[in-house]
Amino acid sequence: QVQLVESGGGLVQPGGSLSLSCVASGFTFSRYSMSWYRQAPGKERELVATITSTGGSTTYADSVKGRFTISRDNAKNTVYLQMNSLEAEDTAVYYCHAQHRTWRNDNYWGQGTQVTVSS
Repeated sequence: QVQLVESGGGLVQPGGSLSLSCVASGFTFSRYSMSWYRQAPGKERELVATITSTGGSTTYADSVKGRFTISRDNAKNTVYLQMNSLEAEDTAVYYCHAQHRTWRNDNYWGQGTQVTVSS
């Protein structure tokens, strides 16, 4: 069974840091690009960051560029999101997403982890 399990969410003060992890199973992780999305209450889900299947290229939303870093360890079937200089506007449920590098319809979502930035 395909699974994407996020962890690392929680409450952090503005300016603080948090690291999210997503552990994948049930598919060939190294053949999938990985992304982090987030969704705040009343807002549409937005793409935060993407990393290619080999980890050779990354893409970030303008709102997080310079503050967040996406990385992956294919040997551990894990993708990470390091979040620094957090702002209240970063508060959202963060979701892990996998997409096959060739077949777009082959894609999977995690259940999400809550990140709350508040003083």
